[in-house]
Amino acid sequence: MSRFSPAAQAHPEQPIPKHLWKVAALSGMASYLDAALIVSIAVNLAIYRDSYDMGVWMAGAISAIVTGCIAVGSLVGGRLADLFGRRRVYNLDILCYAVGAIVITLAPNDIVLFAGVLVAGLAAGADLPTSLAVVSDAAPPEGRARLVSFTQVMWVLGIVVVIFLGYLLSDTGLTGARFITGHLVVAALVTWQLRSRLELPDEPAEEEVEQEAVPRGIELKNICNRAALVPMVATFVYYVTWGIGANTFGQFGTYLLVTVSGASQSLATGINLAFLPIALVLTFVFVRLADTPWRDRLFYVFTVVQVIAFCIASLTAGALVGMLVFFVLYQISNPFAGEASYKVWSQLTLPPDTRGTTQGLTYALSRGVFAGVAFVTPALMDYSASVLLWSITLCMAASGVAGVYVIHVLIRRSPDTATAPASLGVART
Repeated sequence: MSRFSPAAQAHPEQPIPKHLWKVAALSGMASYLDAALIVSIAVNLAIYRDSYDMGVWMAGAISAIVTGCIAVGSLVGGRLADLFGRRRVYNLDILCYAVGAIVITLAPNDIVLFAGVLVAGLAAGADLPTSLAVVSDAAPPEGRARLVSFTQVMWVLGIVVVIFLGYLLSDTGLTGARFITGHLVVAALVTWQLRSRLELPDEPAEEEVEQEAVPRGIELKNICNRAALVPMVATFVYYVTWGIGANTFGQFGTYLLVTVSGASQSLATGINLAFLPIALVLTFVFVRLADTPWRDRLFYVFTVVQVIAFCIASLTAGALVGMLVFFVLYQISNPFAGEASYKVWSQLTLPPDTRGTTQGLTYALSRGVFAGVAFVTPALMDYSASVLLWSITLCMAASGVAGVYVIHVLIRRSPDTATAPASLGVART
């Protein structure tokens, strides 16, 4: 059984002040805007292609640049947050995202659209590790996992909202596409205004760093010590192996249902939309359990369920009945054995003063791998759906092994790694 920090054991299930939930929600907007940007480009791509007379290579470039820019933004943004202060980067990157979203919304041609996606993608990537570090710094030890995992609720919500809007506006052409991305502008600007009113520590308290006996994270060499490198590598292995499957089905789930399973476009879209609320509700359940031993107990159960789901998809070679069973099992298991676990484990095991840099690296490297896999996925799917599905199944099994290592070795061996004082002074607003 995995261990939790002494503070969490001494004060189980302590109520979290409302102003800290506000910090989690405003930081979670990074995940919302990240997911919403990716999905909105996917939903609107056919409209952009027709409206701007876009060639196939430009359509592919715009799709690829989203993931690539988020990867670069995560790498650079997390490092800048550790160097120049998380509050400064926390406020600036969300404003840059709004600028990029405005350009996307008002773009008169594909070149301007490309530029907007470039800016918004970089800013979205920069905000991901920074916002998670801000939540972790502000959270009391006994509530850190709940507050960090709440950002995953926002991530799922971003997908649900954009797909729902895309479904409602499917017959409105470029006007509907602009409405979808226009809501990202409003969300980013409102988030920027509310974030600017928060008083946040730029970095962990001096006594916290001294207690951990870890060098301050200003120099890059400080992430090469065992305290930072081991959890960074372990959480990266978990996230990249799990994310290959999740990202593939996020980008190509509808495409697979249509081209391999034989479903109509409307049925394929409906299947995705129907099962997403399950994931959203269960992600709330994960938040409720994130600071209890059930967090990791349920990981063992649902990582097995998740592998079984992919085995069923592989054994049926993508047949429609098998895919329906897959989607049910996947959406049930994903909240308890997915990105939420990665976010929580990263904040519980990484040294406080290097959280931005180290998680930025894992995000960047992982998104780079996802972009590479996405590039070859259509060709591999055309060659053999079974080969693709079994390859993803092996990746999911590997993520389960990595997750067990994190729980049994890193959290158990270093339960105090990320303990932060409860009085890090986030202002009530």
